[in-house]
Amino acid sequence: MSTLKKGAQASGHELAYDAALAFWRIIVNIFFREIRPRGAFNIPRDGPVIFVAAPHHNQFLDPLLLILQVHRESRRHVQFLTAASSMRRLFVGAFCKMMNSIPVSRAVDDAKPGTGRVTISEEDPCRVIGHGTRFLSEFTPKMQIMLPKTVGALVAEVVEVISDTELSIKKEFGGDSGKGTARIREKVKELQAEGQTGLEYKRLPHIDQADMYQYVYRCLTEGGTIGIFPEGGSHDRTDLLPLKAGVSTMALGAMANDPNVKVKIVPVGLSYFHPHRFRSRAVVEFGTAMDVPQDLVEMFKQGGQQKREAVSKLLEFIYDGLKTVTIRAPDYDTLMLIQAARRLYKTPGQHLTLGQVVELNKRFLEGYLHFKDEPKVQKLREDVLKYNRLVRDLGLRDHQVPRAQKASWKTLGLLTYRLLLLMTWAVLALPGVILNGPIFLTASIISRKKAKEALAASVVKVAGRDVLATWKILISLGVAPVLYGFYAFLATMVAIKAGVPMKWRIWTPFIVLMAMPFVGYAALKFGEAGMDVLKSLRPLIVALVPGQSRVLDRLKRMREEVANELAEVINEFGPKLYEDFDQWRILVPSSTAPPSTGQPGLWRRKSGVGGVDAQGNLLVHPMSWLDERLFGWTRSAKHGTSAWAGTTSQEISRAATPDVSSDEEGDYDNILGYLPTGDGSTVRSRSHQSSYADLQRLRKSSNANSTAAYPVIVTGENSALDADGLHVRQPRKSSRARKASLSDGVSVERIGTLDKCENFSEATEELNHEVEEKKLHHTHQD
Repeated sequence: MSTLKKGAQASGHELAYDAALAFWRIIVNIFFREIRPRGAFNIPRDGPVIFVAAPHHNQFLDPLLLILQVHRESRRHVQFLTAASSMRRLFVGAFCKMMNSIPVSRAVDDAKPGTGRVTISEEDPCRVIGHGTRFLSEFTPKMQIMLPKTVGALVAEVVEVISDTELSIKKEFGGDSGKGTARIREKVKELQAEGQTGLEYKRLPHIDQADMYQYVYRCLTEGGTIGIFPEGGSHDRTDLLPLKAGVSTMALGAMANDPNVKVKIVPVGLSYFHPHRFRSRAVVEFGTAMDVPQDLVEMFKQGGQQKREAVSKLLEFIYDGLKTVTIRAPDYDTLMLIQAARRLYKTPGQHLTLGQVVELNKRFLEGYLHFKDEPKVQKLREDVLKYNRLVRDLGLRDHQVPRAQKASWKTLGLLTYRLLLLMTWAVLALPGVILNGPIFLTASIISRKKAKEALAASVVKVAGRDVLATWKILISLGVAPVLYGFYAFLATMVAIKAGVPMKWRIWTPFIVLMAMPFVGYAALKFGEAGMDVLKSLRPLIVALVPGQSRVLDRLKRMREEVANELAEVINEFGPKLYEDFDQWRILVPSSTAPPSTGQPGLWRRKSGVGGVDAQGNLLVHPMSWLDERLFGWTRSAKHGTSAWAGTTSQEISRAATPDVSSDEEGDYDNILGYLPTGDGSTVRSRSHQSSYADLQRLRKSSNANSTAAYPVIVTGENSALDADGLHVRQPRKSSRARKASLSDGVSVERIGTLDKCENFSEATEELNHEVEEKKLHHTHQD
């Protein structure tokens, strides 16, 4: 009977988990415009797994994105470690329990202010001196003392309470470097000059995590999956916070307790484009699953110093894994510079997947940090920032610059048409916007208030943006039922006043409650289409302003010059950073990318590749069709194949409209793979995108140099695993030949001289032939 009872409980937990997952999938898909996995084939289908995710930029949404992607790919249920304080919240706690979250008590959540003020001894930095304190009654060994935010909220463990005004700590504040001690003494002197004695402090209780660790060990022993953010809390910084050692202890402890347990650790990187904004985009990248070294497990079993060393080494191992799937900029300005440079590293008509955008950001950042002191790199930085300022002053975006047109009647006609289209979308979206307006306003106001509160209570947050998206969703979920219920009540009262039949009086509130979510969703889609049109108006208006044509021409020339300067710097310094740079460069200049697989539905976004934007087939076609055929922004089907777009007469233009989407809003379904280097069995997965960690492994493998040099796109099921577990394309007689790519020696100016109606293959062959002739000419001269 007990076995049957446990089985019924397990089934009940799984049912509750799946129900919660279905609910949050709807919510997340409404909030985010695009969510894409990379390297999802790295998710182990069985066995104990710890998913280590970073950076923690979106409080409660981060674990939801990871859980949803893991379940989508492998149907596995991830149990996340969640702060016990969060699980005590009514709404959040209920869903955390449904999803089998593991509560983790944090000492800082139960911190209490201490009596009096403190300083540190001049002779011994590990001795705390109290002024008006009651240490004997307020502290016990193993408790912690935390200093205020003015000195970095430094924390130290108490080892001995000597008297009411004196205690000893295990290590000096801020570590053995002495920087924390120097900062404290400097602040104490400032306070003494103001007539105050010492610093305020808080008491942190000792937390015994034994029960939590035992639960995690049991879960891993049973082959379960655990999710954790090793940074310890959410933040909005551009770099990772120091990792907590708990994740190492979990992996090593589980394997030390049972020699049959083989834990795998999967690093997961979360990359957002404006994480706190409604309808933003996200990438969830899974790195290569890492085995826990057995020698570290043996060191862990020995205890003492050996145990601490094993935990530290595994933590470094995990940190190295996270570095392959995360973008870590030292500051915001550097991140903005890298993103600006990445946008310039692109040939006209070329399409970048969201995965390539993230990958290029990582590689550009690595290269910039390595060579930032080089004169050429510093000059490039100045030129990129100068170009960015000019683009910003004109109110344009970088992707709009190459397509900006001189003033003409065609430009005026296109502006008029888009204004009419904007009014159409506005009228269609207006009812839903008005009816749901109270939700948006309430969520915006309260979320900003919560962000300020979180910022005030944190020492690591910059602006508190990591809590904005969470509170927007929570407030909306709370306000929406109340508001819809109010509308149902009003509609019922109107029906009664109008004297409608009793049957309709009864059905009125139910009809309203069922209709309101659809009205809101329709407003969302129509409004999204309208916003895309609105963003496209600025370059048209700028082009029509008298005298702006010269400014636009200068801006285009500047973009070409900076783009070529960037390409030269990359070609010079890239091989110095990567030994096989030319062989494995991610972006060989090319103007084609295969379209996504699958057929787009009415509301499914296929992206710019197929001319279907987020609002779907029916909503985008009027704009793209008329733009192409009436106003000539892109070549219509009757003009044949374009050297810029690389499309056939049956394909929709690669850039359906010039201003609707940037390279961050393109086709994100393509998968980066490599030509075959060995045999393997065919696997089926919903996502086969490679991660950068796999690329590094492929570089080191002996098979990497055996056949092909350049990456190809793998979009079907015709892929397999090689000896290193990488997805590669299997040779097939009926495989379509890969289109030719432009040599990296072709300048942007030369491409600009091509006839846009010229056949893509012929244009590519012609340019490559010119490059070869130049190389031969230089060889003969030498």
